[in-house]
Amino acid sequence: MKNPREVKSKLTSIQATYQDVLDAPPHMVAELVDGTLYTHPRPKVSHVIASTGLVGFISQTFQYGRGGPGGWWILFEPELHLGDDVVVPDIAGWRRERMPELPTGAYITLAPDWVCEVLSPSTRTLDHGGKRTVYARERVSFLWLVDPDARSLVAFALRKTEWVLIETLFDDARVSLPPFEAVRFNLTDLWPPHAFHKDLPREEQTSK
Repeated sequence: MKNPREVKSKLTSIQATYQDVLDAPPHMVAELVDGTLYTHPRPKVSHVIASTGLVGFISQTFQYGRGGPGGWWILFEPELHLGDDVVVPDIAGWRRERMPELPTGAYITLAPDWVCEVLSPSTRTLDHGGKRTVYARERVSFLWLVDPDARSLVAFALRKTEWVLIETLFDDARVSLPPFEAVRFNLTDLWPPHAFHKDLPREEQTSK
């Protein structure tokens, strides 16, 4: 027999709507996936370093056309309304041929061409599960998963309705991946300097 508390929790999550997203505490990121409301705290410093670094590398070449082809919009934490789901990827990119002008409202309803999620303990399960399913359903062509704790980047391409692994990179590997092959950088540039880890237990510092 199911625990009544668990049943009540499930029923409450099924009834979640965009109003629940709007009503979430301002210090939390709120997303709505498959009728369930997910809230998580703002990311830690290592997460912010990875996401802002990646935006810097890609946007210079693909949004502003400096030393590269341009032709993209690269946005940090846009709110996307995709069907009944509301998701906030860490970074998303649109080819300008599909979205010539940026919307002026609070959210975007056109699915991106590329999404990057920077994993953290509070978002890892959702990023690997429900959000990945939403992105495949909406035909997002490329998905990158960056993990500051594992110091890794995993890149996927959508083939029909399935994610196909392109490459898995670790530590200080050289990065040049679709759809941004014109950008080349060292993966280590996305990780915080060792000084940021001085508060970790000694055995964790040694393993980094």
